[in-house]
Amino acid sequence: MTQHAKSGVFDVNGEPHMRNAQGHLIPKKNVRAQDELQDELVRKMIGFAEDLSDQVARFKGHCFEDVNDFLGLLSDEYGETRGGAKGNMTFTSFDGTLKVTVQVAEHFDYGPELQIAKGLVDECLTEWSASARPELRTIVERAFNTDKEGKINRAELLSLKKLEIDDDRWKRAMRAITDAERAIGSKTYMRFYKRPHGQADWTSITIDMAKAEAKAKPETVEQRG
Repeated sequence: MTQHAKSGVFDVNGEPHMRNAQGHLIPKKNVRAQDELQDELVRKMIGFAEDLSDQVARFKGHCFEDVNDFLGLLSDEYGETRGGAKGNMTFTSFDGTLKVTVQVAEHFDYGPELQIAKGLVDECLTEWSASARPELRTIVERAFNTDKEGKINRAELLSLKKLEIDDDRWKRAMRAITDAERAIGSKTYMRFYKRPHGQADWTSITIDMAKAEAKAKPETVEQRG
């Protein structure tokens, strides 16, 4: 049994077959024409998608290599790299119309101290029930709510810590939030921008397919009954 490259068609004793979702080889002559056409359509698009994914991966690798090479030159001349410990950097063309940014996003998780913090905050709100502002309750609820993936919104927790409240339990709660936070990794993003002249607003150069779809003008699709 041999398979034609990327076609999904197998030769079995000289007769073309196609494998179905259950893993069975079905004679091609027994496959409906629309199913065969759909198979060809999907394989064609996936082929392009894989090629494009490989190109983007190579492009990303080359970009980071170029940035590291440039930083190496700066290190040789100044003895340090730009951007600081977190690695956030901006590179701009001489005419100010092209810009590349490199940003490092740190990812955090929270330990059991967070539950202690929530208990202390709840105590405060219960005692202040008559005088607590409704917006304070809203901020607290947002801070300790998790998203669909069970993740805490770090920005909301930070906004909670910025509140100036003179209560020992509240201060202990804020300290518990700080102790609960643990850095678990980081991810580096590279973004590209352009503009027609040095005083114009920046426009992002989209590489992400989902964002590219949002920018594209939708075409009218005729529904056939």
